[in-house]
Amino acid sequence: MYACCGALEDSKRIFSSVSEADLVLWTSMIHAFGMHGHGVEAIGLFRKMEEENIIPDHITFLVLLYACSHSSLVEDGKRIFKIMEMKYNLEPWPEHYACLVDLLGRANYLEEAFQTLKTMKSGPTEALWCSLLSSCHVHSNKELGDIAAKKLLDLKPQNPGNYVLVSNAYAARDKWEDVEEVRFTMKGMGMKKEPACSWIEIGNKVHTFVAHDKSHQCCDEIYRNLAYVTKKLEMEGGYVAQTKYVLQNVEESEKVELLNGHSERLAMAYALLVTHEKTPIRIMKNLRICGDCHTFIKLASRFLQREIIVRDYKRFHHFRNGACSCGDFW
Repeated sequence: MYACCGALEDSKRIFSSVSEADLVLWTSMIHAFGMHGHGVEAIGLFRKMEEENIIPDHITFLVLLYACSHSSLVEDGKRIFKIMEMKYNLEPWPEHYACLVDLLGRANYLEEAFQTLKTMKSGPTEALWCSLLSSCHVHSNKELGDIAAKKLLDLKPQNPGNYVLVSNAYAARDKWEDVEEVRFTMKGMGMKKEPACSWIEIGNKVHTFVAHDKSHQCCDEIYRNLAYVTKKLEMEGGYVAQTKYVLQNVEESEKVELLNGHSERLAMAYALLVTHEKTPIRIMKNLRICGDCHTFIKLASRFLQREIIVRDYKRFHHFRNGACSCGDFW
């Protein structure tokens, strides 16, 4: 519970207070390290667990592979996958393959990730093709990306999230005709894209923001504060909007405006208004944080001297003094 709320130190304290931890507790603590980007610590804890003669199960290896994936521990991840099969005689689930493909793809071992898909006895699942397509998008691999996109839509044509992922991959390569075709298909099937939103809890009340939100009672103050922070980061931190993260066919100036209104920035600007200057800011987001917002919040943590924690749908990002716990790998 503590780890899921961003309080990793509290999780460690609770774990250390238990004299005889069982498999569930060991696995939970390994997962806590993994979701906060502490892959090395997760592996170290697994080794201690083995020394205590605690036998890992499928879930233990799943969270271990997740930890490796989010810390770019490629060789460790491949070794752990082999240990699961050869030492503990555990048949990998599709979820284990998904973590391995995610690990390889994030590290730009895309061909190896693709070959891993082919070794599955039951055949690649939707999650595996999603993972490969996302990695191809990040690393600009057109050939494998097109294969993954086709396989994904053939496998699960009724999932709107898959169409959004494919559309974003096309948009990143300026294939606007293909983007329009995908969006037209979605519209014809009655599908809608899930809107990005961020939320923050202040005084036992949850404040939710969507992009360019104007519904909050402190709307004017929020936008004034965000404009002040943006100008400060431009002048002192050298911040320049990375418009490549705007996957819309619009002018550059409009792309900058779109980035400036992202929901996590609005949540941060509000928190800066109403919280004590020494209090960590904790933001939750339903989708992946974009690269430009990641850079923006890194700079904000340095030049505003605030710890900012963002939990997107993938993992936690702890921003302190201009750096992120993910090491810019997420």
